[in-house]
Amino acid sequence: MEGNKNYSQLKKQAIRLRKKGRSYMEIAKEIGAAKSTVRSWCIDIPLSIKDRKRLYTKQVMLLARGVNSQRERRKREIAEIIKNAEKEIQTPMFWDTYQLFGAALYWAEGSKSNSFEIANSDPHCILFMTKWFEDVFNVSHKDLRARLNIYPQQNETKVKKFWSDLTGIPLENFGKSFVKPPNKGYKKNNLYYGTIKIRVPKGTDMRHRTFGWVKAILKDLDSKVELTQKEWKSLKEVPRPINLPKK
Repeated sequence: MEGNKNYSQLKKQAIRLRKKGRSYMEIAKEIGAAKSTVRSWCIDIPLSIKDRKRLYTKQVMLLARGVNSQRERRKREIAEIIKNAEKEIQTPMFWDTYQLFGAALYWAEGSKSNSFEIANSDPHCILFMTKWFEDVFNVSHKDLRARLNIYPQQNETKVKKFWSDLTGIPLENFGKSFVKPPNKGYKKNNLYYGTIKIRVPKGTDMRHRTFGWVKAILKDLDSKVELTQKEWKSLKEVPRPINLPKK
């Protein structure tokens, strides 16, 4: 209920304001009535083209502001989550934590066969692994080998210099870059620094040791994985497709 207000007078006031091109919400705020009530009073009152355009533009701006407001609020929430999560981690890391953190990164991003190498586009990841190779395996950054994967529109010399400055890997240790051809099959949006692959020379045994550490951490999962793989061994029996020449 709206108390003892004179509804007839409020209605007349609402209609007068509507004829002036005011929105239901604007009228409701001014006269102190519910928006739904104002709408029922004024729904049959036509608006001029000019007033309809003004209200439509205002509504679009409100909607856009609402989206932006939600986006900014979410950004602040995420920043707070990250800030609090950082406090949960003790730094500097204990040696075994550092050792296994690098092993996990290599397990996810490194080569699984042949060379002891890792490729990534994230400067933090690459710098960490460069230091990890040196700290854990005593391989100096000056002995590492590197190779870029870039797009034709990128400046190869400058991208090499960026990674060399970051990691300390000498420019002469960079091999021939792979430049992706500008075909339809490749993404046109390039990574700013391209992708770099860093390799530890004669690192095969180091790679085996790294996966040995990973295996030790995952040992308790072996029985579950082996049992599930055994039950689903038919998945490995699917014949590989034959690449037939195009007609």
